[in-house]
Order: sequence, then structure tokens, then C-alpha cells
Amino acid sequence: MKILKFKAILLASLLSASTAHGDEFWGLESWMNSLQTPDFEKINNVTERKHAFFKYLLPEINKQNEKIVQLRHDIKTGNINQFKLDKIYQYYRVEKDDINTLLTRVDVVPASLILAQGAYESNWGRSRFAKYYHNFFGLWCFKKGCGIVPLKRDKAATHEVAKFSSLSKSIEYYMRSINRNSAYKTLRQIRRSKRDQQLPITGIALSEGLENYAEIGYDYVETVQSIIRYNKLDQYDFKS
Repeated sequence: MKILKFKAILLASLLSASTAHGDEFWGLESWMNSLQTPDFEKINNVTERKHAFFKYLLPEINKQNEKIVQLRHDIKTGNINQFKLDKIYQYYRVEKDDINTLLTRVDVVPASLILAQGAYESNWGRSRFAKYYHNFFGLWCFKKGCGIVPLKRDKAATHEVAKFSSLSKSIEYYMRSINRNSAYKTLRQIRRSKRDQQLPITGIALSEGLENYAEIGYDYVETVQSIIRYNKLDQYDFKS
């Protein structure tokens, strides 16, 4: 209760400030939200840290997948008005009325895959980007000021590490990237093939389409698969 009251007071104070200080407001809001994030750095026992990491991310992963399942159902059954449907086409960068491509993109991302990538990219939640900015997936943005400049960024590079106001926003953005970015077309094709054959959609299978996620290429795929297998993360995959 004390934290919530403290947050309310700070937010009220900031909202009355000039909009010229928008960046400062966002930074403090992010810091306040991070108070709710477990301090994985302080969990010395590896098994306990992993358990805490999965426990923290999994509910939001399931929530986002459930939203996608419902949306997918509404699209397939026509239980959605045209205005909202047009917005969905735009959101997923699909040509209007191309229902097959839309359904290829509006689909679940296995929890095992998200957990494994999150663990690898954030060092089990201990990276500063995860701890303070809710970025568990090494997500980049390319507009100046959109995120945090990496300490070891090449001089010619312009990317920043994206910052999010909550875990929910982070996972939502990650899943949107997987579902619409051209770099992950192979992943979506694998998923569509599994659908067509009525086979389970697993993190191990879809990880084959992540070769473009990192500069190390297929080594990244093998690392993610290793994390999934070692930690038996397939038990968390959404059954649909």
C-alpha cells in the first residue's frame, strides 16, 4: 500500500509538470513500475531464480496468447465488425481482405519459446534493460530517443534498446514483432504448417525460424532450443 500511495503522489506531481519534461516523466514512471519487478539479481540459488523468472513472465504470456486465440476465433467466425477488422489488418501489416495471411500472423507464440528467449536475452532477468525498462527480449527501436543507447554500440549504429512501461507492453511488442516482422516469415510458415497438419505448435519447432533474431544466426536457434530442453519448458506451451 505504501508503494502504491507513493506512486500516486509522484504521478500526480509529474502530471502537473510541463510536457517539456516528458522523458523525465517516462523514466520515473518506468522506475516506479520496476519496483514491482522481482530483483532476480538477489536470488542466488539458480533453481529458485529460474522458478521466480518463469512465475513472473508466464501469467502475462498466457494472457497475451489467450487474447490472440480469442481474436483468431472472432476472425474465423466473422464475429468482429468491419472497423475493428480493418484495424487488425493494419496492425499486422496485411493487405485488406487477405484473410489467409492474416490468420498466419494472428496466432499464438509458444510460452516455451518466449521464456527461453527472455532468459537468454535478459540473463534470467538480471540485465539492466529488463530490470529498469521491462525489455526481456533484446528488442531494438530506431527512432532517436525511443529507448536506451547501448553502452557498446558501434559509432555508425543508430539503434537503441527499446524501453517499456510494463511487462505486459514488452511481451505484447515482442509477440507483435514475431507475428508480423518479415525476418520471422519462416517461423510463421512452420506454425502454419503445424496448424494445417493439426500438430502441436511447440517452441522447439518454431525456434527454427529465429535464425535472423540475432547476429550469431543458427547458433542462436540451438541456444534457445537447449534452454527449452534443459528446463523442460515445453510443459508450458499453449494447447490449442
